[in-house]
Amino acid sequence: MDRIRRYPWVALTLISLIVDVLAHFTGLTTVEAWVAIVVGGTVAISVSVGMVRDLLTGHWGIDILAVSAIVATLLVGEYLAALVVCLMITGGEALEDYASGRATRSLHALLERAPQVAHRVEADGSLTDIAVQEVAIGDTVLVRPAEVVPVDGVMVAGTDSAAAEFDLSSLTGESLPVTKYTGDEVLSGSLNGTTAVRLRATASAADSQYARILDLVRSAAESRAPMVRLADRYAVPFTVIAYAIGIAAWVVAGDPVRFAEVLVVATPCPLLIAAPVAFLGGMSRAAGEGVIVKNGGTIETLGIIKSAAFDKTGTLTYGKPQLISIQPMGMSEDELLRVAASAEQYSVHVLAAPICAAAEERGLKLAAAPDAQEVATKGITAHINGARVIVGNRKFVAEHAGEVAPAAIDAGQTAVYVSIDGRFAGALVLADAVRTNAGCTLAALDDLGVRERMMLTGDTGATATRVAQQTGITDVEAELLPEDKVRAVREAEPKPVMMVGDGVNDAPVLAVADVGVAMGARGSTAASETADVVIVKDDISKVAVAVAIGQNTLRVAKESILVGIVLSVVLMVVAAFGVIPAIVGALLQEVVDVVSILNALRSMKEGDAEVRVRARLATGIR
Repeated sequence: MDRIRRYPWVALTLISLIVDVLAHFTGLTTVEAWVAIVVGGTVAISVSVGMVRDLLTGHWGIDILAVSAIVATLLVGEYLAALVVCLMITGGEALEDYASGRATRSLHALLERAPQVAHRVEADGSLTDIAVQEVAIGDTVLVRPAEVVPVDGVMVAGTDSAAAEFDLSSLTGESLPVTKYTGDEVLSGSLNGTTAVRLRATASAADSQYARILDLVRSAAESRAPMVRLADRYAVPFTVIAYAIGIAAWVVAGDPVRFAEVLVVATPCPLLIAAPVAFLGGMSRAAGEGVIVKNGGTIETLGIIKSAAFDKTGTLTYGKPQLISIQPMGMSEDELLRVAASAEQYSVHVLAAPICAAAEERGLKLAAAPDAQEVATKGITAHINGARVIVGNRKFVAEHAGEVAPAAIDAGQTAVYVSIDGRFAGALVLADAVRTNAGCTLAALDDLGVRERMMLTGDTGATATRVAQQTGITDVEAELLPEDKVRAVREAEPKPVMMVGDGVNDAPVLAVADVGVAMGARGSTAASETADVVIVKDDISKVAVAVAIGQNTLRVAKESILVGIVLSVVLMVVAAFGVIPAIVGALLQEVVDVVSILNALRSMKEGDAEVRVRARLATGIR
């Protein structure tokens, strides 16, 4: 019933065809005629309205041939043939709609997930929960631990600590936590850490960073050029050939029925159906690989991608800190890591988890420290096997251990320092590591013809350059705002351009790109909902697999269309000699449809491009 409600014209046409068949064989010719005229005429008018709109915008489609076939068969009294043509048209449009998934939820999802409530601090110190739209410039709002900042503001006195840490990865691409102090600006959309903070609003919700990103998404989506259906590219030559053969048959035979018979077998159902079926098969194939392609037009564009842009954090990198190196002073690496992890196991800081994970990977047994105490934004103190251990930033450790040598770190890295019984014991270096298969993924894209590859990130230039060197990217733009990324993708050549990213800050550029790809396993809902493609497995190599599937799907779709065209032209030539009655021609056209569909279903199988990509990825060479 849901299908009938969604596609009522398919159901109506099918019922009408059944009624007409019964009327034809029971001699109820009047019923047969009126049912065909009403339904066929309505379908023809409906299709014609859309056709005229397209023609006024300079777009010539395949609908004119279908309308001509309906009208011609009705005029010469071939009512069953007219309804068969109507069924093929409505069925083809329904299949195309199902394959392309025209319903979009991206903007609604973004709006639903924006901060909705703010905790306003009143003059007497009490708290009042208000709608975020009611926050006025100058209001003081409380942001509790793990809450999203509702409006842009500056930190003010009254915060639980003079400093607080925020996760800005979804806004700026900075993978490590950022410490803010009293008087520092904090952007809406930032995720607060473990300290409750008070902010004085410097902008209303409508003018804050998150709202500006929403506006960018909206304008970017609206500015994207409409997709031209693959079948429409063959519309003009196919229509000209069909009319030429039909008119020639009419003139030579002197019988308008010949014209109708030619147009019946010329109905463009292979064009209407073959491509959507191929795209649906490709989408199914991609889903099996953990790649969700949201519509048929996207998988078609994937097949012709020429440029690719990548965000850094969470895309080319894992998007979370990992232990890179251990720099001990007077002890082994394992012992320094064991001591640090024994203290950090009691911390909720974002850097604590990777330190503990590294210790677990090495099989180190952690000691208990029931008296562990965390000092927000600074570090943690604990007694480990009778020794007083301090783990935290350099300044905090130096307060307890005197002279602390700076760790040897590169751009994009941070260090955690350790002291034992008042003596500096060493440092642990952490960074957002580059994905191990990022380089060979980019090489695989090059093999597929995606020659232009660039990095667009909000992170610092030094950090971006380090990641680019490890992945083989030479075109790097760093310290970008969301609108800068949109500009870069719009200006990128050659087109079409694919953008791969995650996080709220990538939502606008994913919307404006010809194909937006979200690393959905880690990425924000904003990015996943705005993107055309979502990679549900946290594996960047799926980007190359998606392009390969797109290329194979497009090749199969084109082959299926050409097979249908060739068979239709052969039938048109035969029909021109009057040996194929209209109803028989309509049934033969169904045979052509079946052949086209069976050929299109080959898109569900692994193609040559996919085989080449897997071979490249298996080598691990960039």
